[in-house]
Amino acid sequence: MTKDLTHIPDVEYNTDRPDLAIPEYGRNVHRMVEHCMTIEEKEKRNAVAQSIIDVIGNLNPHLRDTPDFKHKLWDHLFIMSDFKLDVDSPYPIPTAETFAGLPEKVEYPARTYKMRHYGHIVREMLSKAIEMEDGEERQELIRQIGNQMKRSYLTYNKDTVDDAVILRELEILAEGKLSTEGIELSNELVLPTAASSSSKSSNNNRRKKKTRKRKK
Repeated sequence: MTKDLTHIPDVEYNTDRPDLAIPEYGRNVHRMVEHCMTIEEKEKRNAVAQSIIDVIGNLNPHLRDTPDFKHKLWDHLFIMSDFKLDVDSPYPIPTAETFAGLPEKVEYPARTYKMRHYGHIVREMLSKAIEMEDGEERQELIRQIGNQMKRSYLTYNKDTVDDAVILRELEILAEGKLSTEGIELSNELVLPTAASSSSKSSNNNRRKKKTRKRKK
């Protein structure tokens, strides 16, 4: 016995549908844009276009603080319409040629640094110290730089650290333009650990429970 399947509508697969210009917005938004293009009255078409801008803006709330947020949304609207939508835009209306071609290649720094585990900020601090006049302020900055290098070193080697090694590497990074003579590094550098973090959170939870009991 064969079942009658005539009442079941044809299933439409995404593979049979046209490609989406901006897949992140989904097919329903693209259908809204297609509907907007069929509206004859321009005033009504402008109102619908503004509604679509509001919708796609709500789909990306995390981008509201980015520069030219609204401008990007209007550009996306025209892209989804294949640049055929005739509406009044508060920004210059783009064309297909505007987005033709690939973006320019971003050039990465070709320089290689020694001891990269100390980070770029340490190098900037060393440059600042080199520019300063010799004195107590400069010596204090060198000491703080050494302490920061010691923290970075302990991140990768938690077992032991020799202050003499840190100071020698500081002079190497400064290309011999800074002297570490008389500099003493701190022996009380505390690095956060998973155990200490968990104990802090448990202590905070206990305090919250006590506070709730008092309120009751």
